[in-house]
This record gives sequence, structure tokens and C-alpha cells, in this order.
Amino acid sequence: MDDVVIRALSSHKESVVTESAIVLDPTHVSFTPADTVAGLGVTHFIGIGGSGMSVLAEMLHEQGVAVTGSDREEGAKTRRLRELGVNVSIGQRADHVAGASTVVFSSAIKPDNPEIVAAAAAGAHIVHRSDILALLLNAKRGVTVAGAHGKTTTSALLAHILSVAGTGALADPSYAIGGSIQTPDGGVKDGGHAGSGSVLVAEADESDGSFEKYHPEIAIVTNAEPDHLDHYGDAAHYHAAFVEHAQHATGHVILCGDDEGAVDVLEALPQDTARRTVVYGVSVASLPESVRAKVGALVTIESEAETRQSGSETFVLHIPAGLLGEPAGESHVHVRLAIPGLHNARNATAAILAAAFLGLDPSRAADAASTFRGAARRFQIRGCVEGVTVVDDYAHHPTEIAALLDAARRRYPDSTLRVLFQPHLFSRTRFFAREFAEALAKADDVIVTCVFPAREKAADFPGVGALTIVDAADGVSHDPADGWIMAVQDMCQAAKMLCMRAHRGDVLFTVGAGDITQMSTVMLRVLEAHREMHQIRNATMPERQ
Repeated sequence: MDDVVIRALSSHKESVVTESAIVLDPTHVSFTPADTVAGLGVTHFIGIGGSGMSVLAEMLHEQGVAVTGSDREEGAKTRRLRELGVNVSIGQRADHVAGASTVVFSSAIKPDNPEIVAAAAAGAHIVHRSDILALLLNAKRGVTVAGAHGKTTTSALLAHILSVAGTGALADPSYAIGGSIQTPDGGVKDGGHAGSGSVLVAEADESDGSFEKYHPEIAIVTNAEPDHLDHYGDAAHYHAAFVEHAQHATGHVILCGDDEGAVDVLEALPQDTARRTVVYGVSVASLPESVRAKVGALVTIESEAETRQSGSETFVLHIPAGLLGEPAGESHVHVRLAIPGLHNARNATAAILAAAFLGLDPSRAADAASTFRGAARRFQIRGCVEGVTVVDDYAHHPTEIAALLDAARRRYPDSTLRVLFQPHLFSRTRFFAREFAEALAKADDVIVTCVFPAREKAADFPGVGALTIVDAADGVSHDPADGWIMAVQDMCQAAKMLCMRAHRGDVLFTVGAGDITQMSTVMLRVLEAHREMHQIRNATMPERQ
């Protein structure tokens, strides 16, 4: 094969390399602020069925760009795109990129992918998915939501607020969210939309450092608890990426002061960025004076509470005078959410503040937030059979699991909580095994099942699996101390075992970012089968004399 031109990882400069030396750099900036989607030409997405890729493909398609794509297997996202008129191929072959001017890859795609090799040979413009998102942000009033946790919920909530309460240019926002959104009728809608309004709300994934290329008007940082250390190496480099991202905001930075990692980011911000930063949270008043004096404003979450068993979260936002351009005194905004947990009070605060900075009255934003049903797979109740409730949740980091189970305890204070957990990534399982065990100990009964590998290979992580977390639970405080956690490799078997142990009033959770979500359906079927079996048994038993 002839030598091809590809971007070199180390220098971000063009180098002539051979096929075997192709390097895909997710942090390379491929477009300037003056570039538009009109210059993309035919655009092909490799792995178009992924949550982050499908959203962007749909947005480009809605804007008139000729989009094609491929994925290794059929799924809900590929079927939806095909229904919209996008040419989606199953399997990845060199001929799929024929005629493509731009080829988009995600961090899960390897340099030896046949479509990458063919695109390079044909001289196509090979760009990371974040380049497409950056291009879309350049043309709108961009709001990015970054953080180890809460990105999807916060970005979905802001999009919902603007969709419900926005008028004029704030109505009908565009959004690029890496997940589906629950609707009031119990359904879900996709996380990508190219609206007619002036705003684009985007979930900013920090996993590979590519979020540093975004230049939004408003940057939200929900937290910065170290994660993805397989990429960053340590917490210092992880936090440095958030500092870089925040500095790119042309307007406000909205940052959670309840998170230790986010405060580390705040302390590292240059003064000009810090003065444009609004810090929110429950405990912001207790931040060191040196930190409080550095920032533009502090917004406090007060009177946070959840009505017993209601799932209704209430709190009051204390907004200082002058923050939103009104010289009148400080204001107190009352908020009621249909999604439970203190973590969601924080998420909603960030979304309401962003909406206010865009020009929406904060009280109207709060009213709109009250009708938000949550992102899909975030404390999503899948059904209830004979008094046993099944809940599905995306939590895949120890802090997310702890927040989920804390919210569950408040909503179901008298219930036994049983969790089927699928770890996501071997590297994360190895890094946080003890933390996972401590978070899962908030449940009464836990089964850990097979690791969802995503972009990783089991062969690269010998000895890492479900037992890694179970072994790390040795010595973790739990009542009762024995038998509360076990490892079962087969997901279906584990789901059935959890159902067999369930009693009326129990709550069963499927937890994780992988295909564990499918087990909620399995659980409901098993519970329904048990119910029917008991009905038949009772109907055929002879009456007692």
C-alpha cells in the first residue's frame, strides 16, 4: 500500500507514515472556529451505533449532511438511524468508506480497523467524534456538561428546561447527549436533536481528553472525581484536563463546590476564569476563604429533602444579588424534582443556573425542571410484580453507586435492597475494587457479575473480574457481615438467583453501564412466572375441609 498522510499522536503535525504506523489521536483539533458542517461532504461514522456517535450522526443528518455508518452488530441506535434514512451497514469493511470525504472514529476504534486503513489510503479526512461536536458547538451558544458523574442527567435536564420553558431563540434547543431521555408517558426519546434555536447542549466526555477542544459559552463541571486513570495516569493529570476545558468557556463556568476534585480544579483556575465561575452546592459556605474570594459567586442549595417513598426531591436555591443581572436583593428559588437524591438536586442546580445565564427566568426554569422524568437508566423503574420493584440504573463508578443506594434508602426506607452489578471496564474494576465494595455495602444483598469490557480486552487484565470486587469486600463493614456479596459470572443465572431471594416489598436493581440493563427484563419475566406459578398452585390446591 502507498504511504498515507495521518496525524501523528506525539506532535499533532502531519507526518508521512505507513499503514502499520497509523495513530488515531482523539485530542487533535481538526477544525477551526470558522469551519462549518457544510464542508464535511459525505460523512461516515465507524461504530455509528454507539451512544455518542449515533447522536452526532443524527444531528448531522438533520442538518442536511449526507451521513453513512457501520457497526459490528445491529442495535436500537442503528435501527433508529436507518429509519431516519441513514445508510447503516452491519460489519466493518473497507468498501463502506468508498466515497466518504470525512470519516469519524471514536476512542473505541483501533488503527487497524479496515475502514480506517481504507479511509487513510483514500485520503479522506479522518476525525474524532469530538471534532464533529466541536464543529457543531462553534455554530451555536454552546453549553457543555463535564464531570465524572451526572453529565447525562444534567445535560438532559437543561435541554428539557429549554424545550419546555424557552421562548424565542431559547426554544427548540439542539442537544447531543450520550443517552436516551425518559418521557412523561413512560417512553424514551433519543439524546440527539438538531433544533432551530440558538443553543446547543452537549455532554462533554472527559474519558480520553478530547473535551479540551471545546469552546462553549457556558461550561458546567458537575464534579471531577478521578476516573479513567488508564488514560490520565493520576489525579493531577485528570484535574489538569478539567482546568484546560474550563478555561475555554467564553462566558460562565458553573462548578460544584461539594466535590473535592472540582474544588481542586477551581483552585488551579487562572484568576480571569475563576472570576467567571459560579460555585454551587450544599456546603459552599464552608469552603476556605481563599477559594470563596477567588470566584464570581456562590449559590447555595438549602432545605434539601425528599418526601418519604415519594421520589420527590425538594430544595431552595439561594442566589446572591446581582448574579443574574438584577440589582435587586438576593433571591430564593424553590425547586421540586420528580427524580430523587441529593445528587440530582446538584444536577438540577447546575442546569437551572445555566438556563438563567442563557436568559431564562430561574423560577420558570425551576418549574420546567419539575416535569423532568430523568435520563434513561437513571433510577428508572422498570416494573413491579407482586410487590417487588425492579429498577435499572447506569451507575458504574463507586460514587455513582453510593449516590444511587443513598437515594434508594430515602425512597424505600423499609425495603430490602438487592443489587445485580456489572463492572464496566477491567481497568476501572482494578483501580476501584475496594471503593466498589464499600459503595455496594449500602445494599443488603449483592451479586457481582461479569465485567463489561467495552474497549478493553480481558487478556490484558489477567485475574481481574467479579471476584476482584468480592475479594475486596473482605472486611468492609456490613450487617450481616457474611454472605451479603457474591460473584456469579453468568448474568442470567445471577438475575434469576436474585429474584429467587426476593420477597414482597424488596427492590431489585440492575446496575452498570453495559448490557446488564437487559437483566431488568429478565427479572420481571422471572417474577411474573413465579406469580403465575403460585396462582396456578393456589387454584389447583384442594379446599380445606
